[in-house]
Amino acid sequence: MGKDVIIALDFDSRERTLSFLDRFAAEERKPFVKTGMELYYAEGPSIVREIRARGHKIFLDLKLHDIPNTVKKAMAVLSGLGVDMLNLHAAGTKAMMEAALEGLTRPDGTRPLLIAVTQLTSTSQERMESDLLIEKPLDQVVMHYARCAAEAGLAGVVCSPLEAGKVHEVCGAGFVTVTPGVRFAGGEVGDQVRVTTPARARELGSDYIVVGRPITQAEDPVAAYRRCVEEFVG
Repeated sequence: MGKDVIIALDFDSRERTLSFLDRFAAEERKPFVKTGMELYYAEGPSIVREIRARGHKIFLDLKLHDIPNTVKKAMAVLSGLGVDMLNLHAAGTKAMMEAALEGLTRPDGTRPLLIAVTQLTSTSQERMESDLLIEKPLDQVVMHYARCAAEAGLAGVVCSPLEAGKVHEVCGAGFVTVTPGVRFAGGEVGDQVRVTTPARARELGSDYIVVGRPITQAEDPVAAYRRCVEEFVG
Protein backbone atom coordinates (compact mmCIF):
# COMPACT_ATOMS: atom_id res chain seq x y z
CA MET A 1 0.00 0.00 0.00
CA GLY A 2 1.35 3.41 -0.96
CA LYS A 3 1.48 6.15 1.64
CA ASP A 4 -0.34 9.41 0.99
CA VAL A 5 -1.10 12.83 2.44
CA ILE A 6 -4.78 13.77 2.82
CA ILE A 7 -5.59 17.49 3.02
CA ALA A 8 -8.42 18.29 5.42
CA LEU A 9 -10.76 20.74 3.67
CA ASP A 10 -11.99 22.40 6.85
CA PHE A 11 -13.97 25.12 5.10
CA ASP A 12 -17.57 26.23 5.56
CA SER A 13 -18.55 26.97 1.96
CA ARG A 14 -18.29 25.79 -1.62
CA GLU A 15 -16.63 29.07 -2.63
CA ARG A 16 -13.80 28.84 -0.08
CA THR A 17 -13.27 25.15 -0.84
CA LEU A 18 -13.06 25.53 -4.60
CA SER A 19 -10.91 28.65 -4.29
CA PHE A 20 -8.45 26.62 -2.24
CA LEU A 21 -8.51 23.69 -4.67
CA ASP A 22 -7.94 26.08 -7.58
CA ARG A 23 -4.42 26.57 -6.21
CA PHE A 24 -3.70 22.96 -7.15
CA ALA A 25 -5.11 23.17 -10.68
CA ALA A 26 -1.64 23.01 -12.25
CA GLU A 27 -0.56 20.01 -10.18
CA GLU A 28 -0.17 16.86 -12.26
CA ARG A 29 -1.53 14.73 -9.45
CA LYS A 30 -4.48 16.19 -7.57
CA PRO A 31 -4.22 15.87 -3.77
CA PHE A 32 -6.26 13.35 -1.80
CA VAL A 33 -8.68 15.46 0.29
CA LYS A 34 -10.91 15.04 3.33
CA THR A 35 -14.42 16.46 3.40
CA GLY A 36 -15.68 16.70 6.96
CA MET A 37 -18.84 17.65 8.80
CA GLU A 38 -18.50 21.42 8.46
CA LEU A 39 -18.34 21.42 4.66
CA TYR A 40 -20.73 18.51 4.14
CA TYR A 41 -23.40 20.02 6.38
CA ALA A 42 -22.98 23.43 4.72
CA GLU A 43 -23.09 22.26 1.10
CA GLY A 44 -24.41 18.70 1.08
CA PRO A 45 -23.47 15.85 -1.27
CA SER A 46 -23.17 18.15 -4.29
CA ILE A 47 -19.82 19.50 -3.05
CA VAL A 48 -18.48 15.95 -2.81
CA ARG A 49 -19.49 15.25 -6.40
CA GLU A 50 -17.91 18.52 -7.55
CA ILE A 51 -14.59 17.80 -5.82
CA ARG A 52 -14.60 14.29 -7.23
CA ALA A 53 -15.24 15.66 -10.74
CA ARG A 54 -12.06 17.72 -10.37
CA GLY A 55 -10.05 14.50 -10.05
CA HIS A 56 -9.49 14.37 -6.30
CA LYS A 57 -9.73 11.23 -4.20
CA ILE A 58 -12.04 11.88 -1.26
CA PHE A 59 -12.14 10.76 2.37
CA LEU A 60 -15.67 11.53 3.60
CA ASP A 61 -15.21 12.12 7.31
CA LEU A 62 -18.68 12.03 8.89
CA LYS A 63 -17.93 9.67 11.82
CA LEU A 64 -21.26 7.86 11.83
CA HIS A 65 -22.40 6.48 15.20
CA ASP A 66 -25.96 5.23 15.60
CA ILE A 67 -27.95 2.02 15.82
CA PRO A 68 -26.84 -0.59 13.26
CA ASN A 69 -29.86 -0.30 10.97
CA THR A 70 -29.64 3.49 10.73
CA VAL A 71 -25.94 3.37 9.95
CA LYS A 72 -26.49 0.63 7.36
CA LYS A 73 -29.07 2.76 5.52
CA ALA A 74 -26.92 5.88 5.72
CA MET A 75 -23.91 4.03 4.33
CA ALA A 76 -25.99 2.72 1.43
CA VAL A 77 -26.76 6.33 0.48
CA LEU A 78 -23.18 7.55 0.95
CA SER A 79 -21.84 4.66 -1.13
CA GLY A 80 -23.47 6.24 -4.17
CA LEU A 81 -21.25 9.34 -3.91
CA GLY A 82 -18.24 7.44 -5.24
CA VAL A 83 -15.83 8.52 -2.50
CA ASP A 84 -12.70 6.53 -1.72
CA MET A 85 -12.90 6.33 2.06
CA LEU A 86 -15.53 6.74 4.79
CA ASN A 87 -15.50 6.39 8.55
CA LEU A 88 -17.55 5.72 11.65
CA HIS A 89 -16.94 5.46 15.39
CA ALA A 90 -15.63 2.10 16.59
CA ALA A 91 -17.45 2.81 19.87
CA GLY A 92 -20.68 2.01 18.02
CA THR A 93 -19.89 -1.73 18.46
CA LYS A 94 -18.98 -4.52 16.06
CA ALA A 95 -22.65 -4.99 15.17
CA MET A 96 -22.84 -1.40 13.93
CA MET A 97 -19.60 -1.73 11.97
CA GLU A 98 -20.75 -4.95 10.33
CA ALA A 99 -24.06 -3.33 9.39
CA ALA A 100 -22.18 -0.34 7.95
CA LEU A 101 -20.10 -2.62 5.73
CA GLU A 102 -23.23 -4.33 4.49
CA GLY A 103 -24.87 -1.01 3.61
CA LEU A 104 -21.71 0.35 1.98
CA THR A 105 -21.18 -2.64 -0.32
CA ARG A 106 -22.57 -2.05 -3.80
CA PRO A 107 -24.46 -4.68 -5.85
CA ASP A 108 -21.26 -5.45 -7.78
CA GLY A 109 -19.40 -6.15 -4.53
CA THR A 110 -17.25 -3.00 -4.56
CA ARG A 111 -17.12 -0.44 -1.77
CA PRO A 112 -14.96 2.42 -0.51
CA LEU A 113 -12.49 1.80 2.29
CA LEU A 114 -14.33 1.87 5.61
CA ILE A 115 -12.31 2.84 8.65
CA ALA A 116 -13.18 3.31 12.31
CA VAL A 117 -12.28 6.13 14.68
CA THR A 118 -10.67 4.69 17.80
CA GLN A 119 -10.16 7.68 20.09
CA LEU A 120 -9.97 11.22 18.77
CA THR A 121 -6.52 12.80 18.80
CA SER A 122 -7.97 15.54 21.02
CA THR A 123 -8.69 12.93 23.71
CA SER A 124 -6.25 12.58 26.58
CA GLN A 125 -6.13 9.88 29.25
CA GLU A 126 -7.55 12.33 31.77
CA ARG A 127 -10.48 13.34 29.54
CA MET A 128 -11.24 9.73 28.65
CA GLU A 129 -11.46 8.82 32.33
CA SER A 130 -13.32 11.89 33.57
CA ASP A 131 -15.71 12.40 30.65
CA LEU A 132 -16.19 8.89 29.24
CA LEU A 133 -15.62 6.86 32.42
CA ILE A 134 -13.15 4.65 30.54
CA GLU A 135 -10.41 3.89 33.03
CA LYS A 136 -8.27 1.56 30.94
CA PRO A 137 -5.01 3.00 29.55
CA LEU A 138 -5.63 4.99 26.36
CA ASP A 139 -3.26 2.81 24.34
CA GLN A 140 -5.09 -0.32 25.44
CA VAL A 141 -8.47 1.18 24.51
CA VAL A 142 -7.24 2.16 21.04
CA MET A 143 -5.89 -1.34 20.38
CA HIS A 144 -9.12 -2.96 21.57
CA TYR A 145 -11.17 -0.75 19.25
CA ALA A 146 -8.79 -1.55 16.39
CA ARG A 147 -9.19 -5.28 16.99
CA CYS A 148 -12.98 -4.94 17.01
CA ALA A 149 -12.85 -3.02 13.72
CA ALA A 150 -10.65 -5.69 12.15
CA GLU A 151 -12.93 -8.47 13.39
CA ALA A 152 -15.91 -6.62 11.91
CA GLY A 153 -14.17 -6.62 8.52
CA LEU A 154 -13.21 -2.95 8.28
CA ALA A 155 -10.17 -1.84 6.27
CA GLY A 156 -8.51 0.10 9.06
CA VAL A 157 -8.77 2.77 11.72
CA VAL A 158 -8.23 6.43 12.43
CA CYS A 159 -5.69 6.74 15.22
CA SER A 160 -2.81 8.88 16.39
CA PRO A 161 0.46 8.48 14.48
CA LEU A 162 1.93 7.49 17.85
CA GLU A 163 -0.31 4.40 17.80
CA ALA A 164 0.01 3.40 14.13
CA GLY A 165 2.88 0.97 14.51
CA LYS A 166 1.24 -0.92 17.34
CA VAL A 167 -2.05 -1.09 15.43
CA HIS A 168 -0.15 -2.83 12.62
CA GLU A 169 1.38 -5.22 15.13
CA VAL A 170 -2.04 -6.05 16.54
CA CYS A 171 -4.12 -6.11 13.33
CA GLY A 172 -1.59 -6.80 10.57
CA ALA A 173 0.49 -4.80 8.13
CA GLY A 174 -2.38 -4.55 5.64
CA PHE A 175 -4.73 -2.94 8.17
CA VAL A 176 -4.85 0.75 7.23
CA THR A 177 -3.87 3.48 9.67
CA VAL A 178 -5.16 6.98 8.90
CA THR A 179 -3.58 9.47 11.26
CA PRO A 180 -4.56 13.07 11.98
CA GLY A 181 -2.66 15.04 14.59
CA VAL A 182 0.22 15.84 12.21
CA ARG A 183 2.06 19.16 12.42
CA PHE A 184 5.33 20.45 11.00
CA ALA A 185 8.15 20.71 13.53
CA GLY A 186 7.67 23.90 15.51
CA GLY A 187 4.09 24.37 14.30
CA GLU A 188 1.02 25.17 16.36
CA VAL A 189 -0.59 22.12 17.99
CA GLY A 190 -4.06 23.70 18.30
CA ASP A 191 -6.67 21.43 19.93
CA GLN A 192 -4.74 18.22 19.24
CA VAL A 193 -3.10 16.30 22.06
CA ARG A 194 -1.38 13.29 20.48
CA VAL A 195 0.62 14.82 17.61
CA THR A 196 3.82 14.36 15.62
CA THR A 197 5.51 15.50 12.39
CA PRO A 198 5.05 14.04 8.88
CA ALA A 199 8.54 12.53 8.94
CA ARG A 200 7.98 10.93 12.33
CA ALA A 201 4.55 9.65 11.26
CA ARG A 202 6.26 7.88 8.39
CA GLU A 203 8.77 6.29 10.77
CA LEU A 204 5.95 5.22 13.11
CA GLY A 205 4.06 3.40 10.35
CA SER A 206 1.17 5.66 9.35
CA ASP A 207 -0.32 4.75 5.97
CA TYR A 208 -2.13 8.06 5.47
CA ILE A 209 -1.68 11.32 7.32
CA VAL A 210 -4.46 13.91 7.50
CA VAL A 211 -3.16 17.48 7.52
CA GLY A 212 -5.39 20.52 7.79
CA ARG A 213 -4.30 23.91 9.10
CA PRO A 214 -0.54 23.48 8.41
CA ILE A 215 -1.51 23.35 4.71
CA THR A 216 -4.82 25.19 4.40
CA GLN A 217 -3.68 28.18 6.49
CA ALA A 218 -0.16 28.31 5.07
CA GLU A 219 0.97 31.38 3.13
CA ASP A 220 1.68 29.04 0.21
CA PRO A 221 -0.56 25.95 0.57
CA VAL A 222 0.90 24.20 -2.49
CA ALA A 223 4.43 24.54 -1.13
CA ALA A 224 3.26 23.33 2.30
CA TYR A 225 1.55 20.33 0.69
CA ARG A 226 4.66 19.48 -1.33
CA ARG A 227 6.79 19.72 1.81
CA CYS A 228 4.40 17.40 3.61
CA VAL A 229 4.50 14.87 0.78
CA GLU A 230 8.29 15.04 0.65
CA GLU A 231 8.61 14.45 4.41
CA PHE A 232 6.00 11.70 4.56
CA VAL A 233 6.13 9.89 1.21
CA GLY A 234 9.68 10.74 0.18
